[in-house]
Amino acid sequence: MPKLTADTAYLKWMQLKKDKIPANNQFPFNLPIIKNFTELTFHPNVTYIIGENGMGKSTLLEAIAIALGFNPEGGTRNFNFSSYNSHSPLAQYVRIAKSPYQPKDYFFFRAESFYNVATNIEEMDASSLGGPRIIDSFGGTSLHKQSHGEAFLAAFIYRFQGDGLYILDEPEAALSPLRQMSMLRRIHDLVEAGSQFIISTHAPILMTYPHALIFELTETGMQETTLEKTSHYKIMEQFFTDKDRMLHHLFESM
Repeated sequence: MPKLTADTAYLKWMQLKKDKIPANNQFPFNLPIIKNFTELTFHPNVTYIIGENGMGKSTLLEAIAIALGFNPEGGTRNFNFSSYNSHSPLAQYVRIAKSPYQPKDYFFFRAESFYNVATNIEEMDASSLGGPRIIDSFGGTSLHKQSHGEAFLAAFIYRFQGDGLYILDEPEAALSPLRQMSMLRRIHDLVEAGSQFIISTHAPILMTYPHALIFELTETGMQETTLEKTSHYKIMEQFFTDKDRMLHHLFESM
């Protein structure tokens, strides 16, 4: 499929079933993003969800993924293992608008549990009866026998095939700045091949994809913004523009 448009995007928007959400202050319903949520409109190509730690980025992405049928720990929709049941109940309160166009490929990439995905792949391949190995779709080399970053890239380069819906939670976690740029190029190739991405990230480099939508989560809720207005970009710009001054104030406060 060619590059997706607003008409052909796999996912259109997401809402919360506000009338169904319990009236309590327990996680995740006490998060600012949940209390102040209205609607999240997805870009047909790349949507970023960013914010400080604890704002609910991963919780929101997890809810989207589970509502779409993914395993909470990641992988394709055929993965059904569970290492530790820690996901929130938010997926029960999510409403997602999908188009008639269906992706041919799916993947939920979650940095914090990708090790578990790699282990499950080895277990399934070890118990198979001679059929195609799952690891072959990741480049053929055990993900546990590669560095953390190499294993991440193996998924992005070999497993992601195009015509796909890819939900990525902090994919930069093991990637150097150079590898983050390689990741950007891979995102571009897949977008041109009819893919849609929803990405949670802290990395300004990864946020630079042209014409993408960026939503920043804060204590007051969620706001659409631009790269240069994000707190991530501003902090990095201030730091490298006047590193000595920033370090002086940082160490003085200690």
